Amino acid sequence: MWVPAGVRLWFAGKVIEMDDIEIASGRSSLPGEFTVPSDAAGIAVFAHGSGSSRLSPRNVAVARALNGRGVATLLFDLLTPDEADDRGNVFDISLLSRRLEDAVRWAMALRPEAVSLPVGLFGASTGAAAALVVAARLSTEVAAVVSRGGRPDLAGPAVESVTSPTLLIVGGEDPVVLELNRQAQRMLRGENRLEVIPGAGHLFEEPGALERVAELAADWLLRHF
Repeated sequence: MWVPAGVRLWFAGKVIEMDDIEIASGRSSLPGEFTVPSDAAGIAVFAHGSGSSRLSPRNVAVARALNGRGVATLLFDLLTPDEADDRGNVFDISLLSRRLEDAVRWAMALRPEAVSLPVGLFGASTGAAAALVVAARLSTEVAAVVSRGGRPDLAGPAVESVTSPTLLIVGGEDPVVLELNRQAQRMLRGENRLEVIPGAGHLFEEPGALERVAELAADWLLRHF
C-alpha cells in the first residue's frame, strides 16, 4: 500500500499528508509536492505558467484552499532551472504538455492504492494550454479541467478535442485573455463554463480575487470527481 513518507499536519479540520516527490519525464527529474487530505475526493494536478515553479504563491494558495475542501494536489516543476532560463521553453506547449502528461500518469498510477481517486487538471497561463492538450490526449481519463487566466490559443486545434468538463476563469480587467477564452469556449466540445471575476487582472492580485478562483475551482472539481 502506498503511504506518504513526508509531513503530516492538521489543516482546515483535516489531517493532511505532504510528501516531496520526483517525477521522471524523459531524461529529466522534476521535483514536486504531493498533498493528500484525509478525505480526498480526487487529485488536482497543477500546471503553472510563465516559467514559474511549483512554489508559485498563487498556485500554492489555490492548492491549500483545495486541500481544505478535500482535494489532493500535485504541484511540480514543469521545467528544470536551466530550462526555465530560456523563455522559449515557457511557450513550448509540446514540451510542457509531455511533462504534464507524465505527471498525470504518475498520479493515475496511485489510484489502485489511493482508493481510485479521479484526476483533474488546474492550469494557469501557458500551463492551461498544456492542460487542454493533455485533456484532449487522455480524454475521459481526465475528470475535469480548470484554467486560471489561461492561454487556450496556445493549445491550437487540441481545444476542439477536449471533452472533459472545463472551467475557464478570467479576470474582468484582462480583456485580451478574456477574448481568447471566449473564442476557446466556442470550440470546446464538452461541458464548459466561462467565469469572469469582476475587477481582477491577469494575476488575480486584487483583494478576494484569488480566493474566488479557489472557490470556483473547488466547486468545479468536486462536482466532476
